[in-house]
Amino acid sequence: MIYTGFQLVWLFFLYSFLGWCLEVVYAAVGRREFVNRGLLNGMLCPVYGISTVFMLIFMDSLREEWFYLFLGCMIVGTVTELLTGLLLEKAFHVRLWDYSGKRFQAGGYICLAAAFVWGVLGILVIKFMNPVLMGLLEKIPYLPSIVVLTVLCLILAVDAFMTIGALLKIKNQNQMMCEIAEGLNQASHSFQAVIVGLVERRMNRAFPSLEKKKVETQEEKQELICQKTVFAYGCSFHKIVWIFVLGSFLGALVEMVFCRFTVGWWMSRSSLVYGTFSLVWGIGVAGATIVLYRYRNQEDSHIFLAGTLLGGAYEYICSVFTELAFGTVFWDYSEIPFNLGGRINLLYCFFWGIAAWVWMKRLYPVMSGWIEKIPKKSGEIFTWVFLLFMAWDISISTVALARYGERAQGIPAKNEIEVWLDTEFPDERMDQIYPNAKTMDEWKQP
Repeated sequence: MIYTGFQLVWLFFLYSFLGWCLEVVYAAVGRREFVNRGLLNGMLCPVYGISTVFMLIFMDSLREEWFYLFLGCMIVGTVTELLTGLLLEKAFHVRLWDYSGKRFQAGGYICLAAAFVWGVLGILVIKFMNPVLMGLLEKIPYLPSIVVLTVLCLILAVDAFMTIGALLKIKNQNQMMCEIAEGLNQASHSFQAVIVGLVERRMNRAFPSLEKKKVETQEEKQELICQKTVFAYGCSFHKIVWIFVLGSFLGALVEMVFCRFTVGWWMSRSSLVYGTFSLVWGIGVAGATIVLYRYRNQEDSHIFLAGTLLGGAYEYICSVFTELAFGTVFWDYSEIPFNLGGRINLLYCFFWGIAAWVWMKRLYPVMSGWIEKIPKKSGEIFTWVFLLFMAWDISISTVALARYGERAQGIPAKNEIEVWLDTEFPDERMDQIYPNAKTMDEWKQP
C-alpha cells in the first residue's frame, strides 16, 4: 500500500500516542504509579511513531509473509531504538533507558526481548490495527483534519523546544549549549520556574537514572583533547562524511570488478550520473560505522550476525524506496535461491555480514587513521566540498531518473528543464549508467 504524506503524519501522531499509552501501562505495572514515560511532556512517544511509519512504508509488502514480516519489523524497530539512544547520548549525554541487565543486549541500548516486542507490535499494526485506523481516517473531513494536524504539529514543536531546553540545562554540556538553553528557558523568570522546573522534575521522575555526566577518568579527558585537536576524531560528523564518500566510491569499484569477473564485462554500478559512486554502499558503510562503532571490539561472530541482519534489512528498504520513489527496479534476485520478493537473498545477506566484519575489523581502523592525519583546517573545508558536490550530484540524478521514468511512460517534456534533461541524459546514457534498471512495467512482464 502506498501512503500519502497526509496519512503518514496522521499515523505518526496516532502511533506515537498509542506507544505512549503502552509505556505508561508498562511503567504503572512495574512501579505501581502513573509516570509520564515519554521524553516529551505531551502524550506522545515519537520513537513509536517513527518506527511504525517506517514499518508501514517498507514492510507492508511482506504482510502475507508472517515470518519475514516479524523479522523485518523487529529489525526496523530495534535499529530505530538504537539510533535514538545513540543520538540522545551523543547530543545530550543522557540515557533514558538501559537494557544492561537484560540477556542478549548491546550496549544497554537494545536487547533481544525488546526486539521481539517490536516484531510482535509490527505484525499487530500492519495486519490488524492499521486497516482499522486507515478506515477511520478516510471518514474525517479534509479541512478539519488539516486544522487538527496543524495544531498538533505546533504543539509538538513547542513541546520539543521546551524539552531540549530542559535537557541542555540538566546536562550543562558546554558554554554554547548553555547559552542556547538560557535562551530557551529564561525568556522570563516565571517561564523558567514554570517550564524548566516542571519539565526537569517530570523527566527526573520518569527516568530516575538521569544523572549529570562528569569527566572522571584520564581517558575521558584525553578524548576531549583529541576531539578538539585531531581532525575527525572518533565517530564524528566529519569522519562519517568522509567515510560516506569513500565508501560510495570504493563500493562502486568493487561491484564493477565483481561484474567483470562474473558477467564478463565492465558494468557501471554507480547510483549517480556524475562520477563513480554507489549510494547504497556509501550509506551502508556510514550507517554501519555509526551503529557498530561502539561494538567494534566485540567478537567476530557478533559483528557478522549484525551485518547480515542489518545489511539485509537495509538492502530491502533501499529496494522498496527506489521502487516507490522512481518506479524503477534497480536489482532483481528472483532467480537466486532463498530470495525475498527478488529484493534480497540469503547469499547476499551473508555478503553484508562478511563486509561488516571486514570493514569494522580490518578496513575501518586503517582508513580512520588515514583520515585523522589530514590537517584539521583542510579536512573541514573538504568535508563541506564533498557535501555540496554529493548534494548537487544526488539532486541532478534524482530529476534525471524521474524524467527517465516519465519517458518510459511516453510523457513528453513540459518545460525547458525537462527538455534539457532529455538532451543531457537521453535513454542511451541512462541505460549505460543504470544497465540493470527496469521500469515497473518491464519488471512485471513475465
